[in-house]
Amino acid sequence: MLYGVGVTLTRHLDSKEFHVIPQVSALSLACARLGWPVAEVCLISLVNRPIEQLYRFVSPGQRLILYSEDGSTPAAIAQALTQCGYSSSSMSVLEDLGGASERRSDGFAASWSNPRCSNLNLVAVTCLADAGAETLSLVPGLPDDAFETDGQLTKREVRAATLARLAPLPGERLWDVGAGTGTIGIEWMRVHPSCSCVAFEERAERADRILRNAKRLGVASLQVRLGSAPSTFEGLDRPNAIFIGGGLGNDGMFQACWDRLCGGGRLVANAVTVESEATLASLHKIYGGELVRILVARADSIGDSFGWRHLMPITQWTVRKP
Repeated sequence: MLYGVGVTLTRHLDSKEFHVIPQVSALSLACARLGWPVAEVCLISLVNRPIEQLYRFVSPGQRLILYSEDGSTPAAIAQALTQCGYSSSSMSVLEDLGGASERRSDGFAASWSNPRCSNLNLVAVTCLADAGAETLSLVPGLPDDAFETDGQLTKREVRAATLARLAPLPGERLWDVGAGTGTIGIEWMRVHPSCSCVAFEERAERADRILRNAKRLGVASLQVRLGSAPSTFEGLDRPNAIFIGGGLGNDGMFQACWDRLCGGGRLVANAVTVESEATLASLHKIYGGELVRILVARADSIGDSFGWRHLMPITQWTVRKP
């Protein structure tokens, strides 16, 4: 019942149709060998999952247990840690755990030299950031330069305020309509491993960029729908929240989103133009919710001194569907 086939089976059976006989998990065995407290360890399965997901969990001092896909996974983990600025992290590979051929190998990500281990293995990592490495919080509002962008992104301060209004909860799904760089959807998914997102983007180069950002920031399972919304909405499960960041344009976009939003779901729309702001004001009169004006100024150099450089003001509308 811990990343095992039992979970899959029990989802399709009535509680009276099965009987689970528990065993000691590989996680418990590994922590026993290492002397690690199970409650303080983060477990990640890389079986049939992208290795980039570990980037979401990496932080100084964090202990990770990673279930490997096969014998090449430890070397791939070492490479991934090195690429994200954690090459100093210590690694222990436990092979054939609990069996007669059990073996342990210790080392560091930067100098890991074993290209292949037993196919049955797990990797224990104590994360240590390299000098000068950028450490990224899971709290929404990552630095703007954490993303590859063509300039079309929701700025850090506005992004943090927007995620607070979207209010992600474990297991919830977001639709990011007019995703641009993908910042909102990526940060939504970083809040909790079970959060998911579909990003809608009509420009192919931006769609590709969203996927690159998602992989690098540890949420490689983010989905991208290429094409013009709302025609790209068909065939998808209803979302718990929708963010419209590319401008409502007309009432048709809002209605298409509103019709598909789950009951109790949240819709947040940001406007920067006078026309889209007027649309938000009209919708606010009909549907209620909250209208907020967000004004941000950043200190910037003016000769030998500093002055305030104002970002474009944002009008934000938040509404909850009954």
